Order: sequence, then C-alpha cells, then structure tokens
Amino acid sequence: MASSAVLLRPALTQVRNLGIMAHVDAGKTTTTERILFYAGAIRRLGEVDDGSTVTDWMLQEQERGISITAASTTIAWRDHVVNLIDTPGHVDFTMEVERSLRVLDGAVAVFCAVAGVQPQSETVWRQADRHGVPRLAFINKCDRVGADPMAAVASVRERLRANPIALQLPIGAGPEFSGVVDLLRMTARTWDQSSFGVRFTDSEIPAELLGVATQARDGLVEAIADVDDAVLSAVVAGTVTTDDLVAGLRRATLAGRAVPTLFGAAFRNQGIHNLLDAVIDFLPSPADLGPVQGEVPGTAEALSLPLSLPPGDASPLSALAFKVSFEGDRQTTYVRVYTGVLRRGDLVLNATRGTLLTVDELSRVFANHSDEIPAIEAGMIGAIVGAKIATGDTLCSPAAPIALHRIAVPAPVMTVAVEPDTAEDEARLVRGLERLALEDPSFQVRIDPETARTVIAGMGELHLEIVVERLCRELGVNARVGRPTVAYRETVTRRGDGESAFSRNVGGKGQAGHVRLVVEATGRGTGYVFENCAPISELPRQHVPAVQEGVDEAVERGVLAGFSMTDLRVSVVGGGYHPVDSCDFGYKVAGAKAFVEAAHAASPRFLSQ
Repeated sequence: MASSAVLLRPALTQVRNLGIMAHVDAGKTTTTERILFYAGAIRRLGEVDDGSTVTDWMLQEQERGISITAASTTIAWRDHVVNLIDTPGHVDFTMEVERSLRVLDGAVAVFCAVAGVQPQSETVWRQADRHGVPRLAFINKCDRVGADPMAAVASVRERLRANPIALQLPIGAGPEFSGVVDLLRMTARTWDQSSFGVRFTDSEIPAELLGVATQARDGLVEAIADVDDAVLSAVVAGTVTTDDLVAGLRRATLAGRAVPTLFGAAFRNQGIHNLLDAVIDFLPSPADLGPVQGEVPGTAEALSLPLSLPPGDASPLSALAFKVSFEGDRQTTYVRVYTGVLRRGDLVLNATRGTLLTVDELSRVFANHSDEIPAIEAGMIGAIVGAKIATGDTLCSPAAPIALHRIAVPAPVMTVAVEPDTAEDEARLVRGLERLALEDPSFQVRIDPETARTVIAGMGELHLEIVVERLCRELGVNARVGRPTVAYRETVTRRGDGESAFSRNVGGKGQAGHVRLVVEATGRGTGYVFENCAPISELPRQHVPAVQEGVDEAVERGVLAGFSMTDLRVSVVGGGYHPVDSCDFGYKVAGAKAFVEAAHAASPRFLSQ
C-alpha cells in the first residue's frame, strides 16, 4: 500500500516527477522496487527474475524478465511527493520512454558498474537531452564481479559527453563493495551484510581512506565551482559550506551543466536511501520549470500559462494525456496536470480534438492498482477513468484554451502481416488492433492495397511479438502471422533542385501548375520538413496546401524502392501562376514531380531506421 503522506495535497515545491531509465538489464526495475520498499509504498520486496516486482505487472513482462510498458506509481520521501515512472530499457519500447520523458521533470539514469554506458543508455540519454530533463546517474551493480565504478563514471563522461560529478567514493568494488564515502558531508555509510544491506551505519571515514577521500572532496568542490559562479566566489573567499555546495550543484543540475552521480547495488539494497535523498536535493520540482508553453489551438501562435504557487488553483487548467491503457473495455488515461486543478465532475476542453468532455472519475495509479481521488493538482500525475482520450491530447479550461506541445512518435521500423482464421476472429482482430494502437502510438495498422492483408508495424521484432501475444491471450484472436519485414527509409545526402510545369486541357478547361523547389538533407532523426518560401506572385497562398499535398505524397512513396523518405527539408522557392488555368490539382501534380526530380538530384540512398 502507498504511504498515506502521498494522498496529502502538496505544494509545487514539494513535488518531484521522476523517471527511471537505463539499458535493459542495468537494474532499473530492481532499483525502482527498492525505492518503493524504502519509501513505504510496498511491504515486501519483489524480484525481476521471479516476476514479482510491482512495476513489471504484465504477464509478458513477468515471463521475459524485462519491462515492456512504463509503470507509474507515487511515493512519499522527506515530506515530498515523488511521482515515479519506471520505463522500459529495450529499444523496441522506446515510445514508452519518449512519452514518459515528455511529462517528467527529472530522471535517474541507471548504469551497470561492469558494462558502463551501453547502447540503449545512449538512446535514452539523447531522448532526455531533447526534452531538457535534468538527470542523476546511479552506478548500479557495484557488487558484481568485474565492477569498476569509476570506469563507469568515465564512460558517462566520454560516451555521453556529460559532466558526471561523483558525490561519493565507493568503499571497495565487486564482492568487497560495502559502502560509500559521502564527499559532501565527509562521512562514511556502510551496510550490514548480514541484513542484506537493509541496515546501514553512518560513521567517520576509515583512517585508511581519509587521504583519498580528502583529495576526492577537493575535486568535488572544484567540479561544482566550475559549473556555478556562486560556489566559485565562496571558494575564492574561503567561506564555502556544504549547503553552498548542495545549492550550487542543484542550480547546475537544473541548468544541465552537471549530473550528480551516486553508487550502489540495488539487488543488495545498497545505496537507495542516498539516491532518494539526491532526488529531493538536486532534481527539479514543477515550480522550477517556469511558465507552461503551448500554442493557441488550431494555430502556431505561441502561448504560455504562468504557474500559481501554492496551491495552483488560480491558474486555468492545462494537462497533457501521455498514456492510455485498458482493463477490459474500460479506458484509463494517464495525465500530467501542469496548471490549475483537474476535478471530478469538471467539464474540460480537449483542445487537440476540439471537443468537450466531462471528467467522471479520477484516480492515482500504483502500477496496475489505483485509488479513486477527487482531484489532480498542478504538478501531479494521475489518471482519468472512462473518458475517450488519445495520447498527446491537451485537456484545458474551455475559458482559456491552450494546446500543449504534443508527444513525438517514432516511425515504425518493422512490419508483419496478420490474417485472422475466421470471420469472428476478423471482427475481434479489428477491435483488438484499434485498442492496441490507441494504447501505443508507435504501433500502426494498415491494409496493404495490393493484397488486402492487414499489416501491423512496430519498433522491432519483439515489439510485434508482444502485440501478437496480447491479441491472442487478452483478446482471444486466432490469427496467422507472416514473417517480419524491415521497414526501410529513404533519404537524401545533399542539396537538389527540381522544377515542374504541369499543364493539360480537360473539357475545354485548362489545369495548370508550376513549382520550383529545393530538397536538402537534414540531421539524423529530424524527419521531414516542408516550408514555403515562394513569392506570392509566383505561388498564391491559396495553392500552397495543394503543393504540400503533392510533395507529402511523393515523400511517402519515396524515389528508390517505395519506402517513405525522412531527414530532409523541402523548400518551395518559386513557380508560376496563370490567372485562368492555375488550379490546386495542377499545383499538386507539379509539386510531386518537382520533388521527384529534386530528390534524384540530391543523391538519394536507403536509411535503415
């Protein structure tokens, strides 16, 4: 059960919205389980290997021993409320990390003390960079044979180009790992091995480590002074205190200039208290983030809402739906409330869809369990039960509409064909696929126009395997599944120019369009961007959407082998206009042909996502 303190209404400054992210098998879910235990949210420790952890509650997660979906829960620590999301570490479920980081204020990146930075560590780190999420680093598995905690810190610095600042000095490594020296307070914490690390002792630093610890403390002070001017001034004046160092490191962490780094061994319950203290000391509260940014619904006009401290009621409501799940036919939508208060019974505007809805039921979620609550306050994460809402939708006050920035959805990289066995299976398949696509935006469904077969697309073979399993187990669908096929992408490698003048006569009436455009390569992961730079005299504004439609379709078809194109910018630079014959159809055809010409001139190639 969750601590009762969680249910109290906190001030914004007493809230932390935290994600746990890592490469698969770095110990992320085990770390989360220990956090829940020591915070009093659970009374018994579960283990990943036997499928008994709180956050790995899906049957597929328990069977495979990996996280598949992001699990949300709430705990209390040091008079603060921590909304915690345990994210998957497998690359196939990167969408879960993406949507979680979109609504989180801080994160803990877990690294293995043996392997250091691993491939998915880099992926989730780049995702956090893109969202500007401040981070802590937790070097886990310091008790493993071959563990080298300081080498793991070095790999964070070198491979992630980050600035990890070690707050502790490990006492021993591998099976001899028994504690840490707190370099901020210059004390030693050792764990009682007979209690499997549950009990610990804070004491003076052992004499044999005092010299090394003193040198490491000097390095810590210097590292913080390098990233915070106030600490530098205090160091120069000779007046620096521990409180100065904590405050300076917090400022640097929030600004992205430093990554406080701690050591531990989650499986042996070592280092979790220190990690939770660091979450409170160094990671941001919603109050640290400033006004909420968005747009006027239906436009690109920027709009912001100021925070109101405390309790936040003075600001109009703004909330973002970031995850959808189902229990039977009952939908649960996870939301982050940024401003105002979302109350049961409220009439709210779905600014993304332009519709009104009534909030009938709200809950606070603990993995796959929930408690009904009357309201979700600013800064908090909760769930709306029963309403039809999609991932990325903005909920707001009808009197103060705002559309928050939506969640980026990665393009699928693999497809398989699915054929139901019977007509009944076909009906269940359609319903099941619709539900799964609503739960997971990175999972897509289409009908192949040539074969009329249902094709499902996802982030990898494991992703699609899980989808098919859920169709069979949860929804009772009997279906045949084809072999996985990689969904390649095409791109360009340099600049290319294209021009097309389309003209024809239909029933005595002319249809014409003339377009000149430029195609340029952009950075990896930037997607496809269309922009119009043509003068109005050559391309009237009312025909620009037709040009874009033609270009969009050509980009989707590709120019090499029928794969859609990405990582490019298309700039319309000119064209021609006939006052009688120019029409949308003519500009659409001209736009498509001009793009194909420009793309061929821009040295196209295959890009495997």
